[in-house]
Amino acid sequence: MPVQSPLANLENIAVAPQGVIHDLSLWNLFLSADIIVQAVILGLMVASFWSWTIIFTKSIRLKFLNSSARKFEDSFWSGGSLDTLYERIGNQPSDPMCAVFVAAMREWRRGGETSKTLASLQNRIERAMQVTLNREVDKVESHLGFLGSLASIAPFVGLFGTVWGIMHSFQSIASSQNTSLAVVAPGIAEALFATAIGLVAAIPAGVAYNKFALEINRYINRLDSFSSEFMAIIMRQA
Repeated sequence: MPVQSPLANLENIAVAPQGVIHDLSLWNLFLSADIIVQAVILGLMVASFWSWTIIFTKSIRLKFLNSSARKFEDSFWSGGSLDTLYERIGNQPSDPMCAVFVAAMREWRRGGETSKTLASLQNRIERAMQVTLNREVDKVESHLGFLGSLASIAPFVGLFGTVWGIMHSFQSIASSQNTSLAVVAPGIAEALFATAIGLVAAIPAGVAYNKFALEINRYINRLDSFSSEFMAIIMRQA
């Protein structure tokens, strides 16, 4: 009967653990995670997808607004008739600056017939421009709060998934009574995956929120400056 060498036994011992190696790919980590961790990861991925949709939409919108404002200011300061510009824009302005201009011109035409004093006309025009400006600014700032909330909350949601996953992993270790790295590593990796997704969702949202907030604030200042200058022109002509 042949006798096995000690080296053969060592080879058998080394090969056996290879069958225990877990697939640590992202997809397998998600499938093998606890249901709570899966829900956290799915929620963060949906929020991240929605935030990227807002980022692309808001970027295109702000470029359009700045371009439209630049074209309108060129037409406004070209020295042409304001009535002609008002008739050309019509009742459907395409951007906030045109909307403020149309609201002021409309109130000016109506107020010229109904207002008895210059102060009354000025108050009506200023109120019309302010109401229109506030409404347009609300549209420009839409969904901006979601980016700010996601940037601040997503890391904590991911951390909750990590804590829950580690607790579930420790329970599995206690039930199996095996503390080897092959048993501990997959559960820890699944738990940390939630934090990684939280950071992936939070970082772009935070960067985009700060960028958009700065650009929108500049655009609002541009609208305020135009409103003040246009009001001075109206009062001089009145």
